[in-house]
Amino acid sequence: MNLLPAHMREFAATPVCHDIQINGETVGLHESGVLWWPDASTLVVSDLHLEKASSYARRGSMLPPYDTEATLEKLAAVIEAFEPSRVISLGDSFHDRDGADRLPPTYRAMLATLQLDREWIWITGNHDPVAPVSLCGETLEEITIGGLTFRHEPQPKNRHRSTGEVCGHMHPAAKIKRYGRVIRRPCFAADNKRLILPAFGVLTGGLNVMDQAFLPLFQPRAFSVFMLGDNRLYPFTASRLTPD
Repeated sequence: MNLLPAHMREFAATPVCHDIQINGETVGLHESGVLWWPDASTLVVSDLHLEKASSYARRGSMLPPYDTEATLEKLAAVIEAFEPSRVISLGDSFHDRDGADRLPPTYRAMLATLQLDREWIWITGNHDPVAPVSLCGETLEEITIGGLTFRHEPQPKNRHRSTGEVCGHMHPAAKIKRYGRVIRRPCFAADNKRLILPAFGVLTGGLNVMDQAFLPLFQPRAFSVFMLGDNRLYPFTASRLTPD
């Protein structure tokens, strides 16, 4: 069963990653915003925020109701491209604790198909602190595999621990001025000990990595970003970036 619409199939056929090392482990960063760890056959995604529109609708704020479908189509594309044995979703997979129960049957079936024949780990987040009991997969607060610990929120003290940290939560974005133009894009943010993934959900915003919220996480100007672009990533050192 091919879950992908026609416009996503070319994207899924040509996965090219930018390799970096976190705590000595080589991982690949992909333009879609996912991490691919080939040595562990593991695909990592963060902040899907499924059913965000329906969550807002319950409070009387209307958003386009297609966010879950579009996000799952993106996820299907990267899963088809990499064929992972394991998928880790780094928290805020659902926009609120009831999001999994609100999944329409069509999207529930689509997600169940993506989970077939692979290990699936839901990491709890601040938006979804409880396990999605109506769905397949294992729910954990964090998991350590090899030299990397996967969790939702970055822990500033992790810099002094033996494992590297892969996390989400911050929705990192970067802003740069080039050739008289100002460009702002979601991004990966990393040093040699920590990697923060961009939000994958289609209705998620971004926080500039130059914001003070990132100060406890990286040494000032001593980290790099990888901005999401069309068919590639754009790497820059923090010294090249501008604040909002």
